[in-house]
Amino acid sequence: MNLNLVTIASNKTNTLVSFYKKLGLKLIVDALPRYARLECPDGEATLSIHFTETISTGNNITLYFEDENLDVLVEKLQVKGITLNQLPKDEAWLWKEAKLQDPDGNNIILFKAGEDRKNPPWRIN
Repeated sequence: MNLNLVTIASNKTNTLVSFYKKLGLKLIVDALPRYARLECPDGEATLSIHFTETISTGNNITLYFEDENLDVLVEKLQVKGITLNQLPKDEAWLWKEAKLQDPDGNNIILFKAGEDRKNPPWRIN
């Protein structure tokens, strides 16, 4: 199996689409304000945003986007006015991560893991 699509619910779909386009995703289905689907610039994964009247509160969703040039990506996003909660930082699990939230409060982690993404030294076989 291969993860193809993640869908998040929002009551401000237009705002979220604009935000994810700033992150670099490409709009491929535009049925706004009801639904939109965006394609990641690398790989085959997509993200959809589906309208709902009410969204749940709390930390229900965390999206991870990997980029080999994490520091450059973060600089470009800051120029676009995107605020990060954490600048790129080397973590104990061997990933370099930057953290932010989308306009609905969904957590986003931009990271660089390389080979350690799926094959850390503690991986079990």
